[in-house]
Amino acid sequence: MTDTHCPYCSLQCGMTLRVGSSLASSGQAGSSRSRRLEVRERDFPVNEGALCRKGWTATGLRGHRERLTTPLLRDRATGELRAASWDEALDVVATRLRTLQEAHGPDTVAVFGGGGLTNEKAYLLGKLARVALRTSRIDYNGRWCMSSAASAANQALGIDRGLPFPLADIERTDVLVLVGSNLAETMPPAARHLDRLRERGGHVVVIDPRRTATAARADTVLQPVPGTDLALALGVLHLLDAAGAVDEEYVASRTTGFAAVRRTAAAWWPERVERVTGVSAGELRALAGLLAGAGTVTVLTARGAEQHSQGTATVLGWLNVALALGMPGKAHAGYGCLTGQGNGQGGREHGQKSDQLPGYRMIDDPAAREHVARVWGVDPESIPGKGLSAYELLESLGTGSRALLVFGSNIVVSAPNATRVTERLAALDLLVVADIVLSETAAMADVVLPVTQWAEESGTMTNLEGRVILRERAVTPPDGVRSDLDVYAGLASRLGSTAAFPTDPEEAFAELRLASAGGRADYAGITYDRIRAEDGVFWPCPAEDHPGTPRMFADSFATPDGRARFVDVEHAGAAEQPDADYPVHLTTGRVLAQYQSGAQTRRVRDLPDDGPFVELHPMLAARIGARDGEPVMVTTRRGSLRAPARIVDTIRPDTIFVPFHWVGANRLTNDALDPSSRMPEFKVCAAEVGLDTPSLVPRDGYSTNEGLVGRVASASERAVVGRVASASERIEIPAAHQRPGSGPTLGSPGFEARFSHTSTTGETPA
Repeated sequence: MTDTHCPYCSLQCGMTLRVGSSLASSGQAGSSRSRRLEVRERDFPVNEGALCRKGWTATGLRGHRERLTTPLLRDRATGELRAASWDEALDVVATRLRTLQEAHGPDTVAVFGGGGLTNEKAYLLGKLARVALRTSRIDYNGRWCMSSAASAANQALGIDRGLPFPLADIERTDVLVLVGSNLAETMPPAARHLDRLRERGGHVVVIDPRRTATAARADTVLQPVPGTDLALALGVLHLLDAAGAVDEEYVASRTTGFAAVRRTAAAWWPERVERVTGVSAGELRALAGLLAGAGTVTVLTARGAEQHSQGTATVLGWLNVALALGMPGKAHAGYGCLTGQGNGQGGREHGQKSDQLPGYRMIDDPAAREHVARVWGVDPESIPGKGLSAYELLESLGTGSRALLVFGSNIVVSAPNATRVTERLAALDLLVVADIVLSETAAMADVVLPVTQWAEESGTMTNLEGRVILRERAVTPPDGVRSDLDVYAGLASRLGSTAAFPTDPEEAFAELRLASAGGRADYAGITYDRIRAEDGVFWPCPAEDHPGTPRMFADSFATPDGRARFVDVEHAGAAEQPDADYPVHLTTGRVLAQYQSGAQTRRVRDLPDDGPFVELHPMLAARIGARDGEPVMVTTRRGSLRAPARIVDTIRPDTIFVPFHWVGANRLTNDALDPSSRMPEFKVCAAEVGLDTPSLVPRDGYSTNEGLVGRVASASERAVVGRVASASERIEIPAAHQRPGSGPTLGSPGFEARFSHTSTTGETPA
């Protein structure tokens, strides 16, 4: 029996693995027999024995027929992948990397990591890039997870830890505001805290364009237009200030910068907010009144609010609300971010992010470089400077960077504007992917390296609370599989590096502790033995006799003067707004049975894999003639996706939803970047949805005519008038239907509209 943790989300639920009878080798991974693993419940503080269906089926890849157990090399003559020995594969990689760097410089090689890598892997991957490869070009898919929340927290609070308190604290708050989170599906064991909060008389508010499973467990649900959460926050702050609900004593003694924020919020009166967000002035006033009257308030943001070109500003807007109420640092109150990936927190703390060194040190800080260089035994000047963010790194492939090493990420599925990214991957001279299965990205690679998975290795993770936990090895990996740490060490030695690259996880963690000591994310006092004895240890923990830090900010914030910062932000909206050709909002997200790119969960037999779908409102479905379960086509400026319609009344009529676990969804999404976090705008773009049939009216050659009888149709109206209207179509709404109270209104039974087309030559097309 081995106590360990789930391989999926940032809860890192505790579980116990029991090794059972062996499986026959026929059709199984490995050369002999594969020992069966069974999941058992474990009483761990985060989940109290509860697991979601992904956790209960987490052993489903053990012995899977698609498990990689030998390195693969792309045959240049045939273009096919063939089996190779480890020595041959690593020799090929090292030789080609060295040749490329000699010809084009160190930055011709790029490294892409993952938010699922253990702390030890993330730490040594950063070291591999900067010491052995000498490249600045390293980033990871966690840039697409909570980087906007991280940027905001660093600006406002001086430190980035997803939750500055244990998750269970939210049970004791009076009002919990969830902005862009569907934790009932993305991390189901956490949803019990919502139920307990409500049982003791608390109030749960969910802000989401969709009425999700989480919304079903809430008392108040607001459904704003995607990309307008910041305007909503400004409106709430406006009303709190007008009602005298700002905690003036707290603001004066513990913060700076409120005057500018107050002036900006003054311009966001409820009716203006309603026009922008679609949330009624009455609903907004009710929310502000609820917050003003509460003793304690906790605001939690997640990807729905953060994955925007204004994601950092949006989080800052909600942080300003929490600070104005005097909540951060107060017991059972404050602000936090619900991290998504299993090690989204620890993954960026220790060096696989382009601008950071271990311990959450900034790479352009001379003192930080000096400290880390001493641990690594290198000259501080040899450490490269700040590199490119994740999407910008991928955009450079084939031009600035000619080789890419990928560890723990499936870029082909997960990157925004994925068609463009796939083209950049194809332009590389060398693509190396380390994975456990032949993912969509690995299938494109020149070299594929089979690595260990969860349960076959030990290593630490840092969950959404900042709790450092230990995943223990339970079984021996299949023959032919090596750990990522072995891969790093093998490449480093072949590249001539004399720096240490330990392959034992505990040795790697000991070095990480030294490198992080004194940094913002200080792990110096955390050991494997302490983690085992204490159910994890909260950072910062600067010494072995330090108790760790479950709760932050009670006395001061992590800023030079100890005060939190109000940051003045203004709503600008999504980078891409609906128009005549693309008249609806597209948003993306997760479903209960799948995780991230689905490379693991789509291969687990006991998890349903229904493929992608398009969720749309009955009003929109009726107007385009869509039927539940039948295919529709979603198109954006970047690509198209054909998938079955799911007609639900829980989504806004002007919005459609597509899950991102399958190839196709991110061919649609926008690669516009947040200026601070460099987070892509996954959560909103302009789209068209229609039946999966050829258009009866060609668009090319027709003039734009938005004329209506009496007024111009809005983008949302174009989405529901009979069908999606193109820019070449004239929409004529009968006069009797143009004003409330004068006949059937837009989208109601009895409404009719007429379409006509005008060509640039003045002729009406057949």
